[in-house]
Amino acid sequence: MPVQSTAAPARAGSRLCVRCGERKAALKRPKTLEQICRECFYIVFEDEIHRTIVDNNLFKAGERVAIGASGGKDSTVLAYVLSELNKRHNYGLDLFLLSIDEGITGYRDDSLETVKRNEIQYGLPLKIVSYKDLYDWTMDDIVKAIGLKNNCTFCGVFRRQALDRGAALLKVDKIVTGHNADDIAETVLLNILRGDIARLSRCTFITTGEDGPIPRCKPFKYTYEKEIVIYPLHDIFQSILRCIYSPNAYRGFAREFIKDLERMRPRAILDIITSGENFRISTTTRMPEQGTCERCGYISSQKLCKACVLLEGLNRGLPKLGIGRTAKSGAGADGNGERQGKRPERNRSSLHGKHGNLDF
Repeated sequence: MPVQSTAAPARAGSRLCVRCGERKAALKRPKTLEQICRECFYIVFEDEIHRTIVDNNLFKAGERVAIGASGGKDSTVLAYVLSELNKRHNYGLDLFLLSIDEGITGYRDDSLETVKRNEIQYGLPLKIVSYKDLYDWTMDDIVKAIGLKNNCTFCGVFRRQALDRGAALLKVDKIVTGHNADDIAETVLLNILRGDIARLSRCTFITTGEDGPIPRCKPFKYTYEKEIVIYPLHDIFQSILRCIYSPNAYRGFAREFIKDLERMRPRAILDIITSGENFRISTTTRMPEQGTCERCGYISSQKLCKACVLLEGLNRGLPKLGIGRTAKSGAGADGNGERQGKRPERNRSSLHGKHGNLDF
């Protein structure tokens, strides 16, 4: 074989797999830079997730578990792998797919078609909960009212609560999400940049919400995004779609920074997660006390949960009411209305009124 230029990377196929030593290496693992064949990659990928589940005692036999399924690469691979591991290692779980329809034309409607195919492919029951049913608003409506600057705030708050409400309807014991190592490293950085001590103290937990209505687990906590993209054996997802309303999301800047670090030093992602795990909150730091929302019964450290505050602002024609500094003035602030210009009130959508508190 002719000698390659020192400037060109060596082809993976020119070496034997470092795992089996028999087959030619087909790829270089993004996480470890090992030259590895595809067969060994699939085995290692699944075994690492299995070890994460077992070592952290994520599940108990007989539990009902909802997989947060968006139709994207992470949740689609998670649904497939967890379904396979459940059968292979006899976890004894009853698995369900839970999808949230935010009402984003040209994005969510397409990805939900992928989820519906997964329902058939994996034989898992599917439940779809929509913003329209829960809040009487879609993200298309919200973007028309608020614009593209703060729309991700609404979506993040509403989506989190919608997942819990959908899980309550399914009567599940846990929710699993496809958050991967890259996502968690990004969140550590974002919470540092925002000075959000409360979230920084828990953002690296593999299980969160144990003091809330339904715990959430992240089996992909140590799984790199690039490996999730490489993994699919078959065409288990059609395309990688990005939300049309989030091109300027703050998280995007953290994501680009993480990718730059990964290119220089792949281990950086796991090191950031480890750093986040090792942060210690000063005993003198006052942390918010968790209670329940007076209006809908959802967990909240304030009288009204964030979803109810945002929803009230939308229904009163004051969409910025619950965002940033305006949120501190409370849902009844009037000075904000003159600056924004009041819109006609919509039919009031109350989380409690439409759906009860779903035993929260």
